[in-house]
Amino acid sequence: MSNQAATLELHALSCERDGRLLFDKLEQRIDSGTALRVHGANGSGKTTLLKIVAGLRSEFEGSVLWRGQRTSAFGQRFRSELFFLGHCVGIKAALTPRENLQWWLSLQSSGSQASAIADGHSVEQALIQFGLGGMLDTPCTRLSAGQQRRAALARLCLARQALWVLDEPATAVDAEGIGLLERLCEAHLQRGGLLLLTTHQQLQINGLREIELSVPTADLRR
Repeated sequence: MSNQAATLELHALSCERDGRLLFDKLEQRIDSGTALRVHGANGSGKTTLLKIVAGLRSEFEGSVLWRGQRTSAFGQRFRSELFFLGHCVGIKAALTPRENLQWWLSLQSSGSQASAIADGHSVEQALIQFGLGGMLDTPCTRLSAGQQRRAALARLCLARQALWVLDEPATAVDAEGIGLLERLCEAHLQRGGLLLLTTHQQLQINGLREIELSVPTADLRR
């Protein structure tokens, strides 16, 4: 692993979709212990930006650097330091919340250099924190959308990846769940982690910076 400090840098990042420019020559840097919220109108490219950072979209210009190197150069080492939660919660409906979280942890432990297990926590405790103590062994197909989102967010209790990339994590989550989400994000930052997220909620996270993506008036259609 590189000895460079944990930093995420976006240099001259540009992306277009369907012939339309989403953002152009974007420059941002996130250092250890800091958070950045990306907001903007629908269609401004928020989710696309997060997917680029997470390595899920390759059609862009510019560079994404992690610890001073292009993320493409880190390969699996970068993915082992990344926690990504998208619009799709990644819950297997046929499994229970307990089984889903155990399955996720097994994926983290296979070759990951960053332990996904937090001291003093367990799968059961994580799910209880998110109000699923009475549904640990209930198939997720029987849970509401909000409960499935809580089952996915329970991963945050156990995640120890340095970079968290969260796309609308508070969707379908009530006020109590949002409060827990805020506390987990703050604890992550206090450990020296980095946070990049989109949300329509006004999350109360100390030191949260914001950037706004606006749909450019220029059109690249040919």
